[in-house]
Amino acid sequence: MLKIESVKVSYGAIEAVKGVSLEVRAGEVVTIIGANGAGKSTLLKSIVGLEPVAEGRVLIDGNDCTHVPSHKRVGLGVALSPEGRGVFPDQTVRENLMLGAYSRRNDKAFVERAIEREFARFPRLKERQHQPSGTLSGGEQQMLAIARALMSEPRLLLLDEPSLGLAPLIIKDIFGAIRQLRSSGLTILLVEQMAKQALGVADRAYVLETGCITLEGSGRELLDNPKVKSAYLGTH
Repeated sequence: MLKIESVKVSYGAIEAVKGVSLEVRAGEVVTIIGANGAGKSTLLKSIVGLEPVAEGRVLIDGNDCTHVPSHKRVGLGVALSPEGRGVFPDQTVRENLMLGAYSRRNDKAFVERAIEREFARFPRLKERQHQPSGTLSGGEQQMLAIARALMSEPRLLLLDEPSLGLAPLIIKDIFGAIRQLRSSGLTILLVEQMAKQALGVADRAYVLETGCITLEGSGRELLDNPKVKSAYLGTH
């Protein structure tokens, strides 16, 4: 479904992503782990068209989308739940969800069905649907960010640090939601610093260090890898 070939992304003279290649097959959960500043978020942004690719290619369903505008990639079935949640704080929960379906805004029946589907998935959002999103807790905002990304009915969901800054019980809920999405057949590319949880839910995984892929394998293989244990799991 997604193939990245030798992608490089630069910020001026700084090369943040240095020739990364990876793939995500339909129905998989693929995890990217790595330290802060490794280039993980930049890589996700390049996939959805929010950061320009200096070299290499981004292919969706085998089609070269490297230079396709971001809003058109949504139409190809790709959506991003960004790091830091990025909810619109002055807009209500319902209004945030409606913005997630902006590409289908003229189909009111589609939008309403999608909203009800996300309320069923995240009942707490339904309870708070008329509240400004800035008044939600961090966990509720993360649920909203994921639900908003799902409003366009993507086939490939990119999740950027969904556990960031959340309490352990909320993290458990978020990973429970990821498992439910996986069981529904959705394809997921997950960037996450909570390496143990991320590798536990992943079919396959990559380690990204200073803009380069340094390890890859199944989630189980990387959980058992001594280098991963030492660097990311706090064990030796």
